[in-house]
Amino acid sequence: MNSAAPAKHAPAFTQDHVLGINHLENDDIESILQLADYYADRLDERAFRPDVLRGCVILSLFFEDSTRTRTSFEMAAKRLGADVVNIDVDSSSVKKGETLLDTVWTLQAMLRPDAIVIRHTEYGAPEYIANRVDCPVVNAGDSWREHPTQALLDALTIRRALGKIEGLKIAICGDIAHSRVASSNLQLLSRFGADLRIIAPAVLMPEKLPVDNVQKFDNMEDGLAGADIVMTIRLQKERMGKALISSDEDYFRKFGLTMDRLNIAGPNALAMDPGPFLRNVQIADDVADHPERSLILKQVRNGVPTRMAVFEKLLTRNT
Repeated sequence: MNSAAPAKHAPAFTQDHVLGINHLENDDIESILQLADYYADRLDERAFRPDVLRGCVILSLFFEDSTRTRTSFEMAAKRLGADVVNIDVDSSSVKKGETLLDTVWTLQAMLRPDAIVIRHTEYGAPEYIANRVDCPVVNAGDSWREHPTQALLDALTIRRALGKIEGLKIAICGDIAHSRVASSNLQLLSRFGADLRIIAPAVLMPEKLPVDNVQKFDNMEDGLAGADIVMTIRLQKERMGKALISSDEDYFRKFGLTMDRLNIAGPNALAMDPGPFLRNVQIADDVADHPERSLILKQVRNGVPTRMAVFEKLLTRNT
């Protein structure tokens, strides 16, 4: 199989799996982003179907609810010509007590997939599976540890909007403590030279961050000053052992991204959110829907070309 992309001086891709940003070298990330950028330019061309994965089977296992990520992975695989098998976990043998590993081994024996995409509530589940199967595994999100393809598509979105990551001031605000998106983004963006700050109430501020040299703020006004990009993160209530926020209204009053607060960052500051976002809890309607200053729909759109690039890099690496 040969890439549909034109010959470029892209770095070589060296990985067998995409399990976390911490597993990827900078050259691996750059290799994915260059190909994703190429695919993003052609996403509206319905006739553009490179078919570099024709004959491949992608197994999709989502043990958490998902709309954007699951659909994005499925569209990415199909645009490359692969067949996708989505397993309905709610009606699978897992509900009868079968272990995750036995479920994966059964499906591997039946389908012989060329890659497995997995989202799971358990910390490290994709890596656990990757060590026990004979095909590439892509982490679509595990617990609050990592969500690598979200960070990759966010990086693509930032580069396409502003032309670079290095030197940008990027503020991530919200439930940092429970967010796998924040974890992966902090790792990727710091390695590519962003000036990072996080904003959160004390109960949602992690004791330890995955990277150093991140400024911490407990109020929006100080944390947003001078930011080029403001990324909001929703309250991850499903991962909280107990209610940590008194009310959504109080949280929005103190930490919601309003247009006035976005303007504190700067008149050209851009808003991002990985979704699903809660309107008027983490972000105001007029910010989320702003035609020039919101990148949210561009993030959604860039999920497909980014995951196309991930699939192609993993499955054509040795061809």
